[in-house]
Amino acid sequence: MMIFTLARRELRSLFLSPLAWAILAIVQFIMAYLFLSQLQEFILLQPRLATIENAPGVTELVIAPLYGSAAFIMMLVTPLLTMRLISEERRNQSLALLLSAPVSMTEIIIGKYLGMLGFAAIMIVMMTLMPLSLYFAGSLDGGLLITIVIGITLLLAAFISLGLYMSSLTAQPTIAAMSTFGMLLMLWIIDWAGGKADAAASGLLEYLSILRHFEAFSKGVFNSTDVLYYLLFITFFLILSIRRLDGDRLQR
Repeated sequence: MMIFTLARRELRSLFLSPLAWAILAIVQFIMAYLFLSQLQEFILLQPRLATIENAPGVTELVIAPLYGSAAFIMMLVTPLLTMRLISEERRNQSLALLLSAPVSMTEIIIGKYLGMLGFAAIMIVMMTLMPLSLYFAGSLDGGLLITIVIGITLLLAAFISLGLYMSSLTAQPTIAAMSTFGMLLMLWIIDWAGGKADAAASGLLEYLSILRHFEAFSKGVFNSTDVLYYLLFITFFLILSIRRLDGDRLQR
């Protein structure tokens, strides 16, 4: 299918970019540092944990906070990865060739989205290898780990869909990156104002918060409401991106 052809092309172009390799290396270095630091703290806490009945294990004290940090790091690096998805083609005036090709706007957007999602999956897999290294060294809660990985995958997929839409609005990758980060940050902290609002408004702000839904996964809670939130979020911004390209095609 043309969608997977476009996805492979996008993924290949990412690995031809020094920026993607630099982001991959920096993210892994930071995650490795955080993982080793939290693991060292867990080892120091072992004598105290031994005296506590039903004490939390390595998954709750090391892995869950690790992915919490990963979520914040992904919010910082996703705009850098998605900023060129469409804006670069618009700036290089190669978008006209893409729009005139015998492919639909849906195929173009989904193809680019899947290509970037493939790169994100590689980062998640590399990140998950660190917690898996503890599988043979101690008791690892596999169910909690799987739930957290599903959560970070949905979170990153939502980040990418927003970044793709922002990239479709401008011909300047820098503007696309800044606007993506601004939107993600707003959705990250939107529920902070909930304490000053009434109950209905507070509940709405909490539901709109992209972080709140991930926090449920990080606690091992697999809720269909959280999954539906991310699926609707992704679908909404993909549709907006498709409509944006449709508007460009109609103007030509």
